[in-house]
Amino acid sequence: MSARVIAPRNRGFLYLDSHPGGCQQLVADMWQAVPDPAPAPQDRERPVALILGSSAGYGLAATIAGLKRAGIRGIGVCFEKAPTERRSATAGWYRTAATADLARQIGADMTWLNGDAFSDGMKEQVAELLAQRYGGKLDYLIYSVAAPRRTDPDTGTAYASVLKPIGAPHRTKTLVFEDGAPVIREVETAPAEGDDIEQTVAVMGGADWERWIDHLGDRGLLADGFTTAALSYIGSPLTAAIYRQGTIGAAKGHLEATARTLNERLDKLVGGRAVTSVNGAAVTQSSTAIPSIALYVGLLRGVLGDSLVPPIGQLTDLWDQLTGTTPLVLDNDGRVRLDTWELTDDVQAAVADRWHQATTATISDLANLDWFHAEVQRLYGFSVPGVDYHAAVETDTPWPTTT
Repeated sequence: MSARVIAPRNRGFLYLDSHPGGCQQLVADMWQAVPDPAPAPQDRERPVALILGSSAGYGLAATIAGLKRAGIRGIGVCFEKAPTERRSATAGWYRTAATADLARQIGADMTWLNGDAFSDGMKEQVAELLAQRYGGKLDYLIYSVAAPRRTDPDTGTAYASVLKPIGAPHRTKTLVFEDGAPVIREVETAPAEGDDIEQTVAVMGGADWERWIDHLGDRGLLADGFTTAALSYIGSPLTAAIYRQGTIGAAKGHLEATARTLNERLDKLVGGRAVTSVNGAAVTQSSTAIPSIALYVGLLRGVLGDSLVPPIGQLTDLWDQLTGTTPLVLDNDGRVRLDTWELTDDVQAAVADRWHQATTATISDLANLDWFHAEVQRLYGFSVPGVDYHAAVETDTPWPTTT
Protein backbone atom coordinates (compact mmCIF):
# COMPACT_ATOMS: atom_id res chain seq x y z
CA MET A 1 0.00 0.00 0.00
CA SER A 2 1.18 3.54 -0.72
CA ALA A 3 -1.53 5.67 0.86
CA ARG A 4 -0.50 9.14 1.97
CA VAL A 5 -1.80 12.65 2.34
CA ILE A 6 -0.94 14.66 -0.76
CA ALA A 7 -0.68 18.43 -0.42
CA PRO A 8 -0.28 20.71 -3.45
CA ARG A 9 3.35 21.70 -4.01
CA ASN A 10 4.10 23.85 -7.00
CA ARG A 11 6.59 25.91 -8.92
CA GLY A 12 4.49 28.53 -10.63
CA PHE A 13 1.79 26.76 -12.63
CA LEU A 14 3.60 23.40 -12.41
CA TYR A 15 2.65 21.03 -9.57
CA LEU A 16 5.02 18.34 -8.36
CA ASP A 17 2.38 15.76 -7.42
CA SER A 18 -1.18 15.01 -8.44
CA HIS A 19 -4.10 13.80 -6.33
CA PRO A 20 -5.72 10.49 -7.39
CA GLY A 21 -9.02 11.19 -5.61
CA GLY A 22 -9.28 14.67 -7.09
CA CYS A 23 -8.54 13.38 -10.58
CA GLN A 24 -11.20 10.69 -10.18
CA GLN A 25 -13.79 13.21 -9.00
CA LEU A 26 -12.91 15.61 -11.82
CA VAL A 27 -13.54 12.88 -14.39
CA ALA A 28 -16.84 12.02 -12.68
CA ASP A 29 -17.89 15.67 -12.79
CA MET A 30 -17.06 15.90 -16.49
CA TRP A 31 -19.07 12.74 -17.11
CA GLN A 32 -22.09 14.22 -15.35
CA ALA A 33 -21.80 17.37 -17.47
CA VAL A 34 -22.36 15.39 -20.71
CA PRO A 35 -26.04 14.98 -21.65
CA ASP A 36 -27.31 11.46 -22.17
CA PRO A 37 -27.56 10.49 -25.85
CA ALA A 38 -30.82 9.82 -27.60
CA PRO A 39 -31.79 6.13 -27.40
CA ALA A 40 -30.12 4.09 -30.14
CA PRO A 41 -31.37 0.84 -31.71
CA GLN A 42 -30.26 -2.10 -29.58
CA ASP A 43 -28.59 -3.85 -32.51
CA ARG A 44 -26.47 -0.84 -33.47
CA GLU A 45 -22.80 -1.45 -32.71
CA ARG A 46 -20.76 1.19 -30.94
CA PRO A 47 -18.58 3.15 -33.39
CA VAL A 48 -14.83 2.57 -33.12
CA ALA A 49 -12.80 5.67 -32.23
CA LEU A 50 -9.15 6.45 -31.67
CA ILE A 51 -8.38 9.38 -29.35
CA LEU A 52 -4.79 10.60 -29.53
CA GLY A 53 -3.95 12.63 -26.44
CA SER A 54 -6.78 11.10 -24.41
CA SER A 55 -5.66 11.92 -20.86
CA ALA A 56 -5.69 15.72 -20.61
CA GLY A 57 -7.38 18.91 -21.75
CA TYR A 58 -9.50 18.71 -24.86
CA GLY A 59 -8.38 15.14 -25.56
CA LEU A 60 -9.75 14.01 -22.20
CA ALA A 61 -12.97 15.87 -22.92
CA ALA A 62 -13.15 14.18 -26.33
CA THR A 63 -12.76 10.78 -24.68
CA ILE A 64 -15.39 11.32 -22.00
CA ALA A 65 -17.90 12.98 -24.31
CA GLY A 66 -17.26 10.32 -26.94
CA LEU A 67 -17.95 7.51 -24.48
CA LYS A 68 -21.12 8.95 -23.02
CA ARG A 69 -22.62 11.02 -25.83
CA ALA A 70 -21.43 9.22 -28.99
CA GLY A 71 -21.27 5.71 -27.50
CA ILE A 72 -17.77 5.02 -28.77
CA ARG A 73 -15.51 2.07 -28.12
CA GLY A 74 -11.90 1.84 -29.18
CA ILE A 75 -8.49 3.12 -28.16
CA GLY A 76 -7.11 6.02 -26.12
CA VAL A 77 -3.43 6.93 -26.49
CA CYS A 78 -1.50 9.18 -24.12
CA PHE A 79 1.95 9.55 -22.56
CA GLU A 80 1.92 9.52 -18.75
CA LYS A 81 4.30 8.65 -15.90
CA ALA A 82 3.60 5.90 -13.38
CA PRO A 83 3.76 6.49 -9.62
CA THR A 84 7.08 6.00 -7.83
CA GLU A 85 8.08 5.76 -4.20
CA ARG A 86 8.73 9.52 -4.12
CA ARG A 87 6.14 10.90 -6.49
CA SER A 88 2.56 10.32 -7.42
CA ALA A 89 1.75 9.41 -10.99
CA THR A 90 0.99 12.23 -13.39
CA ALA A 91 -2.56 13.51 -13.26
CA GLY A 92 -3.26 12.02 -16.68
CA TRP A 93 -2.43 8.57 -15.33
CA TYR A 94 -5.14 8.88 -12.67
CA ARG A 95 -7.62 10.51 -15.05
CA THR A 96 -7.15 7.62 -17.47
CA ALA A 97 -7.79 5.08 -14.70
CA ALA A 98 -10.97 6.93 -13.72
CA THR A 99 -12.17 7.17 -17.32
CA ALA A 100 -11.50 3.46 -17.78
CA ASP A 101 -13.69 2.70 -14.75
CA LEU A 102 -16.56 4.65 -16.29
CA ALA A 103 -16.08 2.94 -19.66
CA ARG A 104 -16.22 -0.42 -17.92
CA GLN A 105 -19.42 0.52 -16.11
CA ILE A 106 -21.23 1.26 -19.38
CA GLY A 107 -19.82 -1.78 -21.16
CA ALA A 108 -17.65 0.15 -23.62
CA ASP A 109 -14.75 -1.91 -24.99
CA MET A 110 -11.82 0.49 -24.51
CA THR A 111 -8.07 -0.10 -24.61
CA TRP A 112 -5.64 2.42 -23.11
CA LEU A 113 -2.11 2.67 -24.51
CA ASN A 114 0.63 4.62 -22.77
CA GLY A 115 3.45 5.71 -25.05
CA ASP A 116 4.74 8.08 -27.72
CA ALA A 117 2.00 8.87 -30.22
CA PHE A 118 4.64 10.27 -32.60
CA SER A 119 6.37 6.90 -32.96
CA ASP A 120 5.70 4.39 -35.71
CA GLY A 121 5.78 1.69 -33.03
CA MET A 122 2.66 3.15 -31.42
CA LYS A 123 0.98 3.48 -34.80
CA GLU A 124 1.61 -0.17 -35.52
CA GLN A 125 0.41 -1.22 -32.06
CA VAL A 126 -2.85 0.66 -32.65
CA ALA A 127 -3.19 -0.85 -36.12
CA GLU A 128 -2.80 -4.37 -34.72
CA LEU A 129 -5.42 -3.69 -32.05
CA LEU A 130 -7.86 -2.34 -34.60
CA ALA A 131 -7.35 -5.36 -36.81
CA GLN A 132 -7.56 -7.98 -34.08
CA ARG A 133 -9.98 -6.54 -31.51
CA TYR A 134 -12.15 -3.92 -33.17
CA GLY A 135 -13.25 -5.53 -36.40
CA GLY A 136 -10.55 -4.00 -38.57
CA LYS A 137 -12.29 -0.70 -39.22
CA LEU A 138 -11.95 2.71 -37.55
CA ASP A 139 -14.85 5.17 -37.67
CA TYR A 140 -13.37 8.24 -35.93
CA LEU A 141 -9.94 9.62 -35.07
CA ILE A 142 -9.59 12.66 -32.79
CA TYR A 143 -6.12 14.20 -32.83
CA SER A 144 -5.30 16.19 -29.68
CA VAL A 145 -1.55 15.71 -29.23
CA ALA A 146 0.35 18.55 -27.54
CA ALA A 147 4.04 18.00 -26.90
CA PRO A 148 7.17 20.16 -26.87
CA ARG A 149 9.29 17.73 -28.91
CA ARG A 150 8.91 15.20 -31.72
CA THR A 151 11.31 12.80 -33.39
CA ASP A 152 10.71 12.15 -37.08
CA PRO A 153 10.44 8.34 -37.44
CA ASP A 154 11.88 8.42 -40.97
CA THR A 155 15.00 10.51 -40.35
CA GLY A 156 15.51 10.28 -36.60
CA THR A 157 15.67 14.09 -36.50
CA ALA A 158 14.50 15.54 -33.17
CA TYR A 159 12.45 18.75 -33.37
CA ALA A 160 11.61 21.17 -30.55
CA SER A 161 8.79 23.70 -30.61
CA VAL A 162 9.18 27.28 -29.37
CA LEU A 163 6.75 30.00 -28.27
CA LYS A 164 7.96 33.04 -30.19
CA PRO A 165 6.54 35.88 -32.28
CA ILE A 166 7.52 36.13 -35.92
CA GLY A 167 9.36 39.13 -37.37
CA ALA A 168 9.85 41.33 -34.32
CA PRO A 169 10.09 41.13 -30.53
CA HIS A 170 6.75 41.17 -28.73
CA ARG A 171 6.12 42.89 -25.43
CA THR A 172 2.97 41.95 -23.55
CA LYS A 173 1.37 41.75 -20.16
CA THR A 174 1.38 38.46 -18.35
CA LEU A 175 0.00 37.12 -15.08
CA VAL A 176 2.16 35.42 -12.48
CA PHE A 177 1.65 34.50 -8.84
CA GLU A 178 4.32 35.45 -6.34
CA ASP A 179 3.86 33.77 -2.95
CA GLY A 180 0.25 33.24 -3.98
CA ALA A 181 -0.37 36.90 -4.83
CA PRO A 182 -1.26 37.91 -8.41
CA VAL A 183 1.25 40.14 -10.17
CA ILE A 184 0.99 41.72 -13.61
CA ARG A 185 4.30 41.97 -15.42
CA GLU A 186 5.40 43.03 -18.84
CA VAL A 187 7.58 40.52 -20.62
CA GLU A 188 9.35 40.71 -23.95
CA THR A 189 9.80 37.67 -26.14
CA ALA A 190 12.48 37.64 -28.83
CA PRO A 191 11.33 36.77 -32.35
CA ALA A 192 11.81 33.44 -34.05
CA GLU A 193 15.20 32.94 -35.60
CA GLY A 194 16.97 30.30 -37.64
CA ASP A 195 14.71 27.29 -38.08
CA ASP A 196 12.43 28.02 -35.10
CA ILE A 197 9.32 28.15 -37.30
CA GLU A 198 10.15 24.95 -39.16
CA GLN A 199 10.93 23.14 -35.90
CA THR A 200 7.63 24.22 -34.33
CA VAL A 201 5.65 23.24 -37.40
CA ALA A 202 7.37 19.84 -37.42
CA VAL A 203 6.21 19.23 -33.84
CA MET A 204 2.77 20.84 -33.74
CA GLY A 205 1.68 20.98 -37.37
CA GLY A 206 -0.12 18.32 -39.35
CA ALA A 207 2.75 15.96 -40.21
CA ASP A 208 2.06 13.40 -37.49
CA TRP A 209 -1.71 13.56 -37.97
CA GLU A 210 -1.22 12.83 -41.68
CA ARG A 211 1.20 10.03 -40.82
CA TRP A 212 -1.47 8.39 -38.63
CA ILE A 213 -4.03 8.55 -41.44
CA ASP A 214 -1.53 7.19 -43.96
CA HIS A 215 -0.50 4.33 -41.68
CA LEU A 216 -4.04 3.24 -40.90
CA GLY A 217 -5.24 3.83 -44.45
CA ASP A 218 -2.41 1.74 -45.93
CA ARG A 219 -3.49 -1.11 -43.64
CA GLY A 220 -7.08 -0.81 -44.90
CA LEU A 221 -8.34 0.10 -41.42
CA LEU A 222 -10.48 3.14 -42.26
CA ALA A 223 -14.21 2.48 -42.35
CA ASP A 224 -16.48 3.84 -45.07
CA GLY A 225 -17.34 7.40 -44.06
CA PHE A 226 -14.34 7.60 -41.71
CA THR A 227 -14.09 11.02 -40.02
CA THR A 228 -11.09 12.63 -38.37
CA ALA A 229 -10.80 15.91 -36.49
CA ALA A 230 -7.68 17.67 -35.22
CA LEU A 231 -8.12 20.21 -32.44
CA SER A 232 -6.90 23.76 -33.01
CA TYR A 233 -7.16 27.28 -31.59
CA ILE A 234 -7.27 30.80 -33.00
CA GLY A 235 -7.83 33.02 -29.99
CA SER A 236 -8.10 36.73 -29.35
CA PRO A 237 -6.34 39.63 -31.10
CA LEU A 238 -4.89 40.35 -27.64
CA THR A 239 -2.82 37.18 -27.78
CA ALA A 240 -2.36 36.95 -31.54
CA ALA A 241 1.27 38.13 -31.71
CA ILE A 242 2.51 35.36 -29.43
CA TYR A 243 0.00 32.76 -30.59
CA ARG A 244 -1.84 32.84 -33.91
CA GLN A 245 0.68 35.13 -35.61
CA GLY A 246 3.65 33.46 -33.92
CA THR A 247 5.40 30.13 -34.31
CA ILE A 248 2.49 28.21 -32.77
CA GLY A 249 0.13 29.90 -35.20
CA ALA A 250 2.33 28.78 -38.09
CA ALA A 251 1.97 25.23 -36.82
CA LYS A 252 -1.81 25.60 -36.51
CA GLY A 253 -1.94 26.98 -40.05
CA HIS A 254 -0.07 23.90 -41.24
CA LEU A 255 -2.49 21.68 -39.31
CA GLU A 256 -5.46 23.32 -41.02
CA ALA A 257 -3.83 23.04 -44.45
CA THR A 258 -3.23 19.36 -43.73
CA ALA A 259 -6.94 18.97 -42.97
CA ARG A 260 -7.83 20.24 -46.43
CA THR A 261 -5.39 17.84 -48.06
CA LEU A 262 -6.62 14.90 -45.98
CA ASN A 263 -10.24 15.79 -46.64
CA GLU A 264 -9.77 15.47 -50.40
CA ARG A 265 -7.85 12.21 -50.02
CA LEU A 266 -10.33 10.62 -47.60
CA ASP A 267 -13.30 11.60 -49.72
CA LYS A 268 -11.85 9.64 -52.62
CA LEU A 269 -10.61 6.76 -50.49
CA VAL A 270 -13.57 5.93 -48.23
CA GLY A 271 -16.08 8.73 -48.67
CA GLY A 272 -14.60 10.20 -45.51
CA ARG A 273 -13.64 13.65 -44.29
CA ALA A 274 -11.07 15.54 -42.25
CA VAL A 275 -11.69 18.77 -40.35
CA THR A 276 -10.05 20.92 -37.75
CA SER A 277 -12.03 21.91 -34.69
CA VAL A 278 -11.26 25.42 -33.49
CA ASN A 279 -11.88 25.33 -29.76
CA GLY A 280 -12.33 28.14 -27.28
CA ALA A 281 -9.97 29.24 -24.52
CA ALA A 282 -9.42 27.02 -21.51
CA VAL A 283 -6.95 26.53 -18.69
CA THR A 284 -4.75 23.60 -19.72
CA GLN A 285 -1.22 22.50 -18.92
CA SER A 286 -0.19 23.67 -22.38
CA SER A 287 -1.93 27.05 -22.31
CA THR A 288 -0.52 28.12 -18.94
CA ALA A 289 2.98 28.00 -20.45
CA ILE A 290 2.16 30.69 -23.03
CA PRO A 291 2.88 34.32 -22.03
CA SER A 292 -0.31 36.43 -21.76
CA ILE A 293 -2.69 33.44 -22.03
CA ALA A 294 -3.16 33.13 -18.27
CA LEU A 295 -4.05 36.81 -18.01
CA TYR A 296 -6.36 36.63 -21.00
CA VAL A 297 -8.27 33.57 -19.75
CA GLY A 298 -8.67 35.08 -16.27
CA LEU A 299 -10.10 38.26 -17.79
CA LEU A 300 -12.32 36.27 -20.15
CA ARG A 301 -13.81 34.43 -17.19
CA GLY A 302 -14.29 37.77 -15.45
CA VAL A 303 -16.36 38.94 -18.41
CA LEU A 304 -18.30 35.75 -19.15
CA GLY A 305 -18.63 34.05 -15.76
CA ASP A 306 -20.41 30.72 -16.14
CA SER A 307 -21.08 31.48 -19.82
CA LEU A 308 -17.48 30.46 -20.55
CA VAL A 309 -17.93 27.08 -22.23
CA PRO A 310 -15.63 24.41 -20.72
CA PRO A 311 -13.86 21.82 -22.88
CA ILE A 312 -16.39 19.09 -22.03
CA GLY A 313 -19.21 21.27 -23.38
CA GLN A 314 -17.27 22.08 -26.53
CA LEU A 315 -16.35 18.45 -27.24
CA THR A 316 -19.92 17.31 -26.65
CA ASP A 317 -20.89 19.78 -29.39
CA LEU A 318 -18.12 18.43 -31.63
CA TRP A 319 -19.24 14.81 -31.25
CA ASP A 320 -22.83 15.81 -31.97
CA GLN A 321 -21.69 17.41 -35.23
CA LEU A 322 -19.37 14.58 -36.24
CA THR A 323 -22.02 11.90 -35.62
CA GLY A 324 -24.86 13.81 -37.30
CA THR A 325 -26.86 14.43 -34.13
CA THR A 326 -26.68 18.09 -35.15
CA PRO A 327 -25.63 19.50 -38.54
CA LEU A 328 -21.90 19.77 -39.24
CA VAL A 329 -21.23 23.49 -39.66
CA LEU A 330 -17.94 24.55 -41.24
CA ASP A 331 -16.50 27.99 -41.85
CA ASN A 332 -15.04 29.07 -45.20
CA ASP A 333 -11.76 27.32 -44.35
CA GLY A 334 -13.42 24.00 -43.57
CA ARG A 335 -13.15 24.36 -39.79
CA VAL A 336 -15.69 23.49 -37.09
CA ARG A 337 -15.94 26.62 -34.96
CA LEU A 338 -16.53 25.91 -31.28
CA ASP A 339 -15.10 29.28 -30.23
CA THR A 340 -17.83 31.64 -31.39
CA TRP A 341 -18.93 32.36 -27.81
CA GLU A 342 -15.44 33.68 -27.10
CA LEU A 343 -14.79 35.81 -30.18
CA THR A 344 -17.96 37.89 -30.44
CA ASP A 345 -17.27 41.62 -30.79
CA ASP A 346 -18.86 42.53 -27.47
CA VAL A 347 -16.96 39.88 -25.49
CA GLN A 348 -13.64 40.81 -27.05
CA ALA A 349 -14.27 44.52 -26.50
CA ALA A 350 -15.01 43.91 -22.83
CA VAL A 351 -11.92 41.76 -22.37
CA ALA A 352 -9.75 44.32 -24.19
CA ASP A 353 -11.01 47.10 -21.94
CA ARG A 354 -10.10 45.08 -18.85
CA TRP A 355 -6.76 44.13 -20.39
CA HIS A 356 -5.74 47.77 -20.77
CA GLN A 357 -6.80 48.50 -17.18
CA ALA A 358 -5.00 45.48 -15.73
CA THR A 359 -2.26 46.22 -13.22
CA THR A 360 -1.15 44.40 -10.10
CA ALA A 361 -3.38 46.76 -8.11
CA THR A 362 -6.49 46.26 -10.27
CA ILE A 363 -6.27 42.69 -11.54
CA SER A 364 -8.27 41.13 -8.71
CA ASP A 365 -11.24 43.31 -9.63
CA LEU A 366 -10.98 42.66 -13.37
CA ALA A 367 -10.29 38.92 -13.63
CA ASN A 368 -11.78 35.93 -11.88
CA LEU A 369 -8.54 34.88 -10.24
CA ASP A 370 -10.12 32.53 -7.71
CA TRP A 371 -11.58 30.53 -10.60
CA PHE A 372 -8.33 30.64 -12.57
CA HIS A 373 -6.18 29.53 -9.65
CA ALA A 374 -8.59 26.71 -8.86
CA GLU A 375 -8.62 25.63 -12.52
CA VAL A 376 -4.83 25.37 -12.50
CA GLN A 377 -4.96 23.26 -9.35
CA ARG A 378 -7.70 21.06 -10.81
CA LEU A 379 -5.31 20.13 -13.64
CA TYR A 380 -3.51 18.12 -10.95
CA GLY A 381 -6.54 16.94 -8.99
CA PHE A 382 -6.58 19.67 -6.33
CA SER A 383 -9.38 22.13 -5.49
CA VAL A 384 -12.01 19.67 -6.70
CA PRO A 385 -15.22 20.05 -4.66
CA GLY A 386 -16.20 17.02 -2.63
CA VAL A 387 -12.67 15.66 -2.10
CA ASP A 388 -11.19 15.31 1.40
CA TYR A 389 -7.62 16.50 0.95
CA HIS A 390 -6.78 15.81 4.61
CA ALA A 391 -7.32 12.06 4.17
CA ALA A 392 -4.63 9.65 3.01
CA VAL A 393 -5.15 8.43 -0.57
CA GLU A 394 -3.72 5.46 -2.42
CA THR A 395 -1.25 6.65 -5.08
CA ASP A 396 -0.19 3.30 -6.56
CA THR A 397 -3.03 3.08 -9.07
CA PRO A 398 -2.40 0.49 -11.82
CA TRP A 399 -2.65 1.36 -15.49
CA PRO A 400 -6.10 0.24 -16.67
CA THR A 401 -6.40 -3.13 -18.32
CA THR A 402 -8.54 -3.48 -21.41
CA THR A 403 -12.22 -3.16 -20.48
